[in-house]
Amino acid sequence: MQTRTLGTTGPQTPALGLGCMGMSALYGDSDRAESLATVHAALEAGITLLDTGDFYGMGHNELLINEALRTAPAAARERALLSVKFGALRTVEGGFSGYDGRPKAVKNFAAYSLQRLGADHIDIYRIARIDPDVPVEETVGAIAELVEAGHVRHIGLSEVGAHTLRRAAAVAPISDLQIEYSLVSRGIEESILPTARELGIGITAYGVLSRGLISGHFSRERTLAPNDFRGRSPRFQGENLDRNLDLVDALRKIAEQKGVSVAQIAIAWVLSRGEDIVPLVGARRRDRLTEALGALDVALDDGDLAAIERAVPPGAAAGDRYPADQMAHLDSEH
Repeated sequence: MQTRTLGTTGPQTPALGLGCMGMSALYGDSDRAESLATVHAALEAGITLLDTGDFYGMGHNELLINEALRTAPAAARERALLSVKFGALRTVEGGFSGYDGRPKAVKNFAAYSLQRLGADHIDIYRIARIDPDVPVEETVGAIAELVEAGHVRHIGLSEVGAHTLRRAAAVAPISDLQIEYSLVSRGIEESILPTARELGIGITAYGVLSRGLISGHFSRERTLAPNDFRGRSPRFQGENLDRNLDLVDALRKIAEQKGVSVAQIAIAWVLSRGEDIVPLVGARRRDRLTEALGALDVALDDGDLAAIERAVPPGAAAGDRYPADQMAHLDSEH
């Protein structure tokens, strides 16, 4: 497995990480046995970076990872790197009601995560969205105290803008910024990515296939389950979906010329953006994981990259990446 390092202070990780959210929430029903098998296959292949959130399925995802690690070979279990997001507040009905970044809440969230994960430490810990009522310095300071106590190894951030990134980095070393980055979500390139590089902060890129939109597997005819949040996502609606799948068709022609899949060329593009970027693939099944692993063998030359830029130019995607109520929580968009 190829490796990369998250920033100047973060851990060495595989070149790809596994995003585990879809195994518990937001993409419709999932297959527990297949989810466990997929985590095991990822570990066996050397994908040891497992990304989760304490609010994914309201604890379900952390318990799933606990089970996967307990039933994995000891050597694989010991290599696992746990990246955990916290702070999202949920309702009994499954809704979201804000974020809590108070220092005492940070430590409370961590205590529960360690218990659910069956772990003695979390490798990278980050608030999922900045709490607008709590200065980021206080939230990061609380994670720094968890680092000092040995409960957390590294501090991460999620979906923050360049200014907030600087404020946080002035408090304690930040290993990485987790943020959406793909061919159709390139907003970080203007100021966030240059700032992260200036500060020696790595990027863990989620949404590299834009929630399946640019995977090559999504079609106009597909019917989404009621509990699949893409049913509310602007990019999957009406004319937006038609325009976005036109982009995928253009990308497919390039992929076919190289003898690879659309998903592989989309992941390979993110990999090509810098050694400080680690894409997270949200595979829920072993076949999708195998496809994603194939992206590591896709070499994109200057001609390929130019062709991809012509097929999917910056800003070409139709629709915001989240519904309006969720966009409001993104410090990275302000």
